[in-house]
Amino acid sequence: MEFDPKTPQYLTSDKKSFANKSVNDRWPVIVTGAIDDLHRSVADVSDEEKRKEGKTIIEGLAALKYEIQHNRQLTPLIDDGEPGIEEYNEELEERGNPNWHDVAWLFSECYMYRRIATLFNRSRHWKNYDVFARQKMSTFKSSRPAVLELAARYKELALEAEKGHNTEESDRLLFAEMCEICLWGNATDLSLLTSLTYEDIQKLQGSQARKAAEKNILVNDMDAAFDVLRAAQKEKKQERRVDIVLDNAGFELFVDLILAGYLLSAGIATTVVLRPKVIPWFVSDVVPRDFVDLIQALADPQGFYTAPDETGKEYPPLADKEVEEVKFLFEQWSHFHAEGKLIIRPHPFWTAGGSYWRLPHTAPDLFEDLKEAELVLFKGDLNYRKLVSDAAWDPTTPFTTAIGPLGPHSGLRVLSFRTCKADTVVSLPAGKDEELQKQYPGSGSGGREWAWSGKWAVVSFCDGKI
Repeated sequence: MEFDPKTPQYLTSDKKSFANKSVNDRWPVIVTGAIDDLHRSVADVSDEEKRKEGKTIIEGLAALKYEIQHNRQLTPLIDDGEPGIEEYNEELEERGNPNWHDVAWLFSECYMYRRIATLFNRSRHWKNYDVFARQKMSTFKSSRPAVLELAARYKELALEAEKGHNTEESDRLLFAEMCEICLWGNATDLSLLTSLTYEDIQKLQGSQARKAAEKNILVNDMDAAFDVLRAAQKEKKQERRVDIVLDNAGFELFVDLILAGYLLSAGIATTVVLRPKVIPWFVSDVVPRDFVDLIQALADPQGFYTAPDETGKEYPPLADKEVEEVKFLFEQWSHFHAEGKLIIRPHPFWTAGGSYWRLPHTAPDLFEDLKEAELVLFKGDLNYRKLVSDAAWDPTTPFTTAIGPLGPHSGLRVLSFRTCKADTVVSLPAGKDEELQKQYPGSGSGGREWAWSGKWAVVSFCDGKI
């Protein structure tokens, strides 16, 4: 806490904020979903010891849900042998051992997922079980139309990019298109959209949806990010690394790989480092296992996309051309990975309870590694909240100010793609917040309901290398 900004963070007790809605409405639903998932898995287990352990974890999840709903005190985490427990418990004490309904939103939400992880980490038979995996892959299966559309577009662009005939202007336009695909892929965040239908998902994806949403990008620094990558390419720097601090698995991971593959195909980057979480996190965040699941789905798209879903519903077969286009992605990305151009590098810092203002002090090894990159792209709402410490900044505060130690002269180039799903927001033009609040009268006095739905987005850049 000593490295955080003085600007206060959003609290779960603030009835105008999405923090309050989260503790009362979202989190009980998320924990219930985890309980239901584990119930299904335990029912299929024949080993008595494993069944018993599974039931004990279910009891732990039920206790957590009860504590959240009845505004109990956050209790110290039990040591599970994994990193971060001591830091969480020290911060809990520093915060005065608060109750669920009056605590910093960012810390308590992180604490909730870290506590869920301890239930599994301390078990023998369920240690590597991801209670959210079923939801992630189900959502990716529902993304079939957008995946096929993007696979076709990507193959065409990647083959053109490899020829090297593009002009700077065409590269700039393609970079913007890839970035927009990557930005709006975040719209299917499972921790926020707790009841998503197949039709809902299709509305959030695809080129028409992206086109309609262009006007909703309130801050757009894509050009500045392209300029620094282009400059490094012109200088013929041998190592031009782009790091992507990942957000959601499934379709969003797919579009992150689309962007990574494009950067490598076009020679804009020589290496892309993908940075997942080390434990299941915020329902749909990427863990290393999610790469395996995604790649296996792309290796056999016909089998994956035509298999009946959990309701027994069947799907029409893919055309030969569609199979070929999806397999092109699988083969190219597998090749990049084998060559060491596409690297997966997890770190426990990403599941700590605090903001990224603490990065230089609490994870100096990671901070120094990130400095080696030409650009570090932070994906999604949670990464944005952590960059700005989930603080109640004046919305006109410059992004370069709000990210504190990762800002100017930090040695780090930061690019943040965020569809807004929380109250904190910076770098808006004067008057824009007030204008948007008027469109959402349910916000009440001083509320920011417009920033909760994922309809609006910001793309923010800071060049900390100058």
